[in-house]
Order: sequence, then structure tokens, then C-alpha cells
Amino acid sequence: MSRTVFLTLTASILVASLLLFGNAFAKDTSPLSRKIAPIVSTDWLQQNNQSKNLVILDVRTKEEYAEGHIPGAVNVPFLVPVSEWIVLKDDLLLEVPEQAALFSTIGSCGIKNDSLVVVVTSAPKPGEPPYSIANATRVAFTLIYAGVPNVAILDGGHNKWQKENKSVTRDAVSPTAVTFQGKARKSMFASKEYVKEHLGKALLIDARNGDVYYGASVEPFASKPGHIRTAKSLPTPWMWNANDWTYKDKKSLGAMVSGLSGKEKPKEIITYCGVGGYGSTMWFVLSEVLGYKNVKLYDGSAQEWAKHYDMVPYRWD
Repeated sequence: MSRTVFLTLTASILVASLLLFGNAFAKDTSPLSRKIAPIVSTDWLQQNNQSKNLVILDVRTKEEYAEGHIPGAVNVPFLVPVSEWIVLKDDLLLEVPEQAALFSTIGSCGIKNDSLVVVVTSAPKPGEPPYSIANATRVAFTLIYAGVPNVAILDGGHNKWQKENKSVTRDAVSPTAVTFQGKARKSMFASKEYVKEHLGKALLIDARNGDVYYGASVEPFASKPGHIRTAKSLPTPWMWNANDWTYKDKKSLGAMVSGLSGKEKPKEIITYCGVGGYGSTMWFVLSEVLGYKNVKLYDGSAQEWAKHYDMVPYRWD
């Protein structure tokens, strides 16, 4: 083989790799088991929109979807308190649906176990908390739990796509439903009993805003101010660039976490928040972007913990 042919083949392989893994985090390294980067750019999605195994999942409201969406996107809204993605269970918000119902929803989207899924959401309106951004990672978390490992977030969401004048359509998509046969990864969750047993052993991260962690502010979800004992504060909104709601680069994200854990990676991390939204974003960043192993979400979060145990106010652990 001539040197020219060799270089040409090498270049072709590199280009194909970039197209496969996405260029939003191509400068970073996603977990090796993935076939798509955990966060993909609008340019990557535009270039790969016609990929055979790709499903674009738009979790915005039906009204937002009807006003214009990415061509080919399937709409299954994430709505609080109840939608296809979350249920109210034992008076707790944002709980995972029963397995049969969840698998049916996933199959109705045309998603298979080996599908590449890109979740699209909207940016918050000025002055609103960025819960809508967390909705995307909550859906991604739920899909991974159900047995769909190749799930990505569209960086900057639909707002960035539209701002860049990329193609949108009002034509609704009716996907071909499939029978989804997943395998729930129950190890991704931690119960309140598990959290209590592992206090001081696992790194416990409170993903709520700092004033809520400290106890200066109280969210309506929890009846008591403060945080779970031993928890470290790392607010989920710090994960994003507030000017366009894209994710910060991997180096910055990693530095925030290592600032809590020190030089040695913790053997186990448990994330929580108020109801499980911000906590799922933290889980996604830790597990899928940064590659931490043995990360769990305490889905009951502060809303459940405060009903059974004391919270620690006015202290930074």
C-alpha cells in the first residue's frame, strides 16, 4: 500500500469517527461502550439526521413541537406531574413509571435497544430556573435505565438549533412502533435506606442550588431546610453555560467534581436534589460524560428524606 493511499484511508476513518461520536464533545472522550457521544452538537445532528438507527426525541410540549421542530423528531412531552416519562408515586414527584408502561412508551417511539437517541428540549425562559434543560437528562437517564445505552443530549437544545437557522418543520412524525424488550438497570437507583446505610461511605452530592442546600431557602418539595448529612454541594445549574444553556467543557465539569472528591476517585457516588430532576442531570454528567463508575440516583431525594429524617441546615459539609 502506498503512503498516499494509507494517509487517505486514515483520514477517512478519522472523519467517520467524528461523525459517529458527535463534535460537541469530540474534544472529550465519552465512555468506550457508547456508540454516540453523551452530548452532541447541533452541527453533528444536522449532518447525521438521516442516519438509519437514529431517533430524535423531542420532549418539549405539544404546542412547542407544533410550532416547529427538527425534521424527523418524535414528540413525547415531559410534563410535570404526570406524563409518559414520570409518575406520581406515594406522594413523590418525578418517579419512574412501571416497567411495562415505560417499555411501551419507548417502543411507541420506534426506539430499539441499539438505537442512537438524541433528546431535544427547550431552554428556560428568562428568569425561570433551568428545569426544562434537566428534563432532557431525566429522559436520557430513564432510557438508559430501561436498557437503551446510546442516548445523547442535544447541546443547547431546540433553541440553539433554531437560532442557527437550521431546518425546522411543522410536519408531525408518526414513528413505526416496535416491541421494546429492555432490561431495567435497577442498580442505578438508591433507596432512602441505602442512602442512610452509606452516609459517610459514598460521596453524596446535593445537586440543588447552594442556598437550598444551606437552608437559607426552602423548596416546596421538602418540608425541612438544609441537606442530607455528609452531602456535598454541587449545584446542577453550574453544569451549563447560562448564555446559551450548552454544557461546559469536560475539563471544567471534571474539575468541579474532583474538587469535592479529591485526587482519588470515589468508589461510589450518590446524587440527589429536590425531586430527582437536577439529580438525574448530575448522574448523567458523572456517569456518561465523565465516566465515573458506580453512580446512583436517590430518586426520592429531599422530598422523601425530609419526611423520614432530619435535614442539616446552616452548615457546609
